[in-house]
Amino acid sequence: MSSSARHNLHNTRVWFITGSNQGLGRALLEAVLASGERAVATTRKPEALSELSQQYPSTQLLVAPLDVTNEEQIKAAFKATKEHFRRLDVVVNNAGYGIQGEIEGTPEAEARKIVETLFWGAVYVTKEAIPLLRDLNPPGHGGRILNITSVGGYIGNATRAYYCAGKFALEGFTEAFTKEMVPEWNIRGVIIQPGGFRTEWGRSSMVALPLPAQYDRPDAPSVKFRKLLEQSPFIGDPSKAALAIMQIASLRDPPLRVQLGTDAVLSVRQKALKTVADTEKYEELAHSTNADGVDSVRVLEMIREGTQADKH
Repeated sequence: MSSSARHNLHNTRVWFITGSNQGLGRALLEAVLASGERAVATTRKPEALSELSQQYPSTQLLVAPLDVTNEEQIKAAFKATKEHFRRLDVVVNNAGYGIQGEIEGTPEAEARKIVETLFWGAVYVTKEAIPLLRDLNPPGHGGRILNITSVGGYIGNATRAYYCAGKFALEGFTEAFTKEMVPEWNIRGVIIQPGGFRTEWGRSSMVALPLPAQYDRPDAPSVKFRKLLEQSPFIGDPSKAALAIMQIASLRDPPLRVQLGTDAVLSVRQKALKTVADTEKYEELAHSTNADGVDSVRVLEMIREGTQADKH
C-alpha cells in the first residue's frame, strides 16, 4: 500500500458493526471495506471472517469477538476500537435472530433470550459507543448509531410476539436516546426498518417452534400467517441494502426512521395511516378525559414547543 493510500485510509470513517458474519451485517461490512473505509467487525464467530481478514490489512479491518449479551466483551471491543483506530464514526446494531412461535408455545427462557439479544444487546453497545463518539472524536464531530430493527419493530404480527417486543423496545429506546443527546455533540440515532431480505434470517437465523395443539386449525390467525410467509418471497437484496445504509450514515440531517424495501414502505405507511384514522375517529373521546378547565389551545402550544425542543 502506498503512502498516499495509507494517508487516505487514515482519514476514512470507522464503522463498528455487530452481527457482521452473515446477512445484512456481512453485506454492509463488505461494502464498507470495498469503499475504502475502515471497520470493526464484531461477531460471535470471528473465524467466519477469516477470508476478509486475509483480503484486507489490519489498518482497515479489525475483527473482534462479541456476543452482544456479554457486557464485558462489549467493553473490550470498544477498548480495542479506541486503541486500534483512535476514532469512531458509525455504529450499527445489527446482531440478532428471529423466533417463530405462538405466545403460549414459546418457553419463557427463549422469550427472554431474544429480548436480551435484540434490545439489551443494542442498549449495551449504544451506552459504550456514546462516550467514544463524544470524547474520542474532535468536538462536534459526533457520529451515527444506526439501529437495525424491522417492519416487526413497528407492526406486531402473529408468531412474532417476542421478536416484535424486542424490536419495538429498541425503537422506543432509539427515539429517546437521540432526543437526549446534546445538539453540539452531533450524535444521532437512526432506526432502520428492513422488510424481507434474502438472508439467513428465515433459515439458520430463525428459531422455529412447533405449533401448539390448540392453534392447529386452518382458521387460526397464526396458522394463516405461517402459510403467508411460506408463500411470500423475500424481495430485498442485502448488497443494495448495504449501499442504502452507507448513504443513510452520510446524511447530515438523517430522519428518525427509514424503511428498506417496497414491502417495508407499504406496510409502515398502512399502519401509520390507520393510526391517524383511529386517532381522528376517537378524538372526542380522548378530549373527554381532560380535567375541567384545561385549555386545549395551551396544550397544543406545549406539544409544539416540545416538538421543537426535540429537533437538533
